[in-house]
Amino acid sequence: MASVRLEHVFKRFGNVDAVSDVNLDIADQEFLVLLGPSGCGKTTTLRMVAGLEELSDGSIFIGDREVSQVAPKDRDIAMVFQNYALYPHMTVYENMAFGLKLRKVPRAEIERRVKEAAEILGLGSLLARKPKELSGGQRQRVALGRAIVREPKAFLMDEPLSNLDAKLRTQTRVELKRLHQRLGATILYVTHDQTEAMTMGTRIVVMRDGVVQQVATPDDVYNRPANQFVATFVGTPAMNLLPGELGQSAGALSFHTYGQQIVLPDVLRAAASGLTGRKLTLGVRPEDVHLSPDFYDQHPDLQMKATVRVIEPMGHENMVYLAIGEETLVARAPNDWHAQLGDTVTCAFDPTRLHAFDPETEQALA
Repeated sequence: MASVRLEHVFKRFGNVDAVSDVNLDIADQEFLVLLGPSGCGKTTTLRMVAGLEELSDGSIFIGDREVSQVAPKDRDIAMVFQNYALYPHMTVYENMAFGLKLRKVPRAEIERRVKEAAEILGLGSLLARKPKELSGGQRQRVALGRAIVREPKAFLMDEPLSNLDAKLRTQTRVELKRLHQRLGATILYVTHDQTEAMTMGTRIVVMRDGVVQQVATPDDVYNRPANQFVATFVGTPAMNLLPGELGQSAGALSFHTYGQQIVLPDVLRAAASGLTGRKLTLGVRPEDVHLSPDFYDQHPDLQMKATVRVIEPMGHENMVYLAIGEETLVARAPNDWHAQLGDTVTCAFDPTRLHAFDPETEQALA
């Protein structure tokens, strides 16, 4: 396997920058996920690494070799696509072996590689079957096997699980993670599914409008988002955002919104120091909005009143939609928490889990 490096990579279509000044350093054996909404440039970036799209500017390296002008077939990479692209008239064995035959790999070596890949992927008993005799998950494993037998320097995967149903997607996600650990492979993986990104990636690259917003571990992306876009894109339900401004309350720095106020906890006070009178956006994830008296009685400086709009029973918990002024906040509550629609309830925020953003730049203050 090998590292992959992108230096000041641009892709322009006319006057539009589809990908703008991307700099990435993907370590050998790393599982890096490109995450973002449709049209953010993640697939275009992957295709430039593969050589399927020409760079407008910048350089791409695989290992120590610059491949910006190298043909796709000579980059020593393997791609797994959203559609399985299996040959319907060939068996599983023939599909997996086909690329090696084109490269005139000796027959004994082809057999060794195919059988090894089939064992890793649990396809040993299916090698004589045709694609039409396989389930969607099995077909995707064949597509993975076809890539594995190549023994490439890097794997490039473009939303390979999106055609699977929810159960199969979960199973295949686990298999992919185990496969990465077993092979020690370098993987560049594209998805719009944050669950795939959070569960599989060693690091996540969040993209928006062709620009990298944050490159970090899943933990950092979730708990320390660089800006409002990352904060609201990663996490289900999304992070709550409350607009307001900074003020003073009993000599302490406070956050004011819709006629209510809370005292900023220590974790934000230093970052917001000197910004009194300025507008601020406060962020809090649903699991950090507490509706229990055991919690909010201990944090009187972090209490707010809210109106219950909707309660969604989820079995193990309730999703509670609350109105504070014109804003809607989502809270996770235990399944034994009860209230009536229209009730006014008290909620409090976890003081160690609050986020603050500059409403003009949308960048995190802490």
